[in-house]
Amino acid sequence: MAKKTRSKKKVSRKKAPRKPPRKSARKSAARPRPARTPKKKARRATLTSSVRFPGEDTRYRQARDRLLKSEVELRRLTEAVAAERRKLPLGGEVPEDYQFQESDRNGGVRSVKLSELFAPDKHTLVIYSFMYGPKMERACPSCTSIIDALDGNAKHISQRVNFAVVVKSPLPRMLTHARDRGWYATRFLSSADNSYNRDYHGETADGSQRPMLNVFVKRGGKIRHTWASELAYTPAEKGQDPRHVDFMWPLWNVFDVTPDGRGKDWRPKLNYF
Repeated sequence: MAKKTRSKKKVSRKKAPRKPPRKSARKSAARPRPARTPKKKARRATLTSSVRFPGEDTRYRQARDRLLKSEVELRRLTEAVAAERRKLPLGGEVPEDYQFQESDRNGGVRSVKLSELFAPDKHTLVIYSFMYGPKMERACPSCTSIIDALDGNAKHISQRVNFAVVVKSPLPRMLTHARDRGWYATRFLSSADNSYNRDYHGETADGSQRPMLNVFVKRGGKIRHTWASELAYTPAEKGQDPRHVDFMWPLWNVFDVTPDGRGKDWRPKLNYF
């Protein structure tokens, strides 16, 4: 019996797109691509000092070069924080044109407003709140240590910004302390008759004085707050002070480069007899 033959129908199939030819393993192996190393990482890896000191050994130099990398990172971070600080938007407008008391050229006392603390060519004002309230028997030794250093730089600081120190005590009391310390370049103001200290956190609700640095700017005839050492009001690290004004207090920065550091119980005094 003859077998039936089935007619085969042609099925049209779409041709798959041709894939680009793969590179041969040999070709890839022959030309390995160099691994890219970020410039910053390469720079860190090669960062060493060419400085050498008498008697140092390899162990010291290796440890010192590791520390040098950390110091460079700290320098970069310090500038990054400063740049971030400069980018802050303007803060609030001061609630009033505070009236202070200061010494005049004849040794008397005159009134001066906050707006008058701005020289015509300088639009930034830096004010340090000095801990010396009317109920305190003596001025704060730590604040005194700060002004001991800043008074010698007051003339330099005033070339770029306005700078003043505010105390809650009556002006004559502060000026007596200033004369005893030999301070002649710093501008001292008394806030005994205004609320500046309370408003800008140089004083607590119970009248206790706090060390506080505030910065103001004068723009378009208005005085605006721009920055304060608010680090003083954050929880301090274990075994540390707030360190909110250490950047302008050279005492601790000198101790930080010594093997014993800042110590645990030492504090500056008014006198060392």
